[in-house]
Amino acid sequence: MMNRLFGKPKHEGNALQTLDKLNETLEMLEKKEKVLLKKAGQEVEKAKEYTRSKNKRAAIQCLKRKRLYEQQVEQLGNFQLRIHDQMIMLEGAKATTETVDALRSGASAMKAMQKATNIDDVDKTMDEINEQTENMKQIQEALSTPIGAAADFDEDELEAELEELEGAELEEQLLQPTPMPSVPGRQPVRPVAPKRTAEEEELAALQAEMALAGY
Repeated sequence: MMNRLFGKPKHEGNALQTLDKLNETLEMLEKKEKVLLKKAGQEVEKAKEYTRSKNKRAAIQCLKRKRLYEQQVEQLGNFQLRIHDQMIMLEGAKATTETVDALRSGASAMKAMQKATNIDDVDKTMDEINEQTENMKQIQEALSTPIGAAADFDEDELEAELEELEGAELEEQLLQPTPMPSVPGRQPVRPVAPKRTAEEEELAALQAEMALAGY
């Protein structure tokens, strides 16, 4: 964003301009190399024609020109190699410069942050937090302390009473009869009435008749 507002740094702009210039020069040398290779090929074809026509002198001249073109091609190749080497070095230097600038910016930002945060202010803030925490703890303890009639209760007596209640409840549970477990699929057993004698049966029938007759 800063680059868009104020433009790129001067050294970065110079590096980009130099890289562009080297690229243009490299393209120009490659074009010249293609032209020279084409001319060398044409001289070879001419030498073949002169050889077929038995013109040895003219064929040799063509081969000499071909070699001159090839020497120029080799020289252009060396130039291209040097330009490539220069471009690699320049790109490496550009990356190094950008890295150093980024590190310098980070260091400046860190320094500014540390300057804004004073160690004395941090200590003061921590002391205030500790003091507020201690005050809150004291307030909570004061609120949890029993007051009035509840403050006079003896904790030991209350615990002894609670133990007595627990013991009485346990004793009551032990005294209760244990119910028999029910067996699945079996009807509960009903008590069987004792079998009456013949006299008792006769007496019961007589009582029933008297009840019907209204006696």
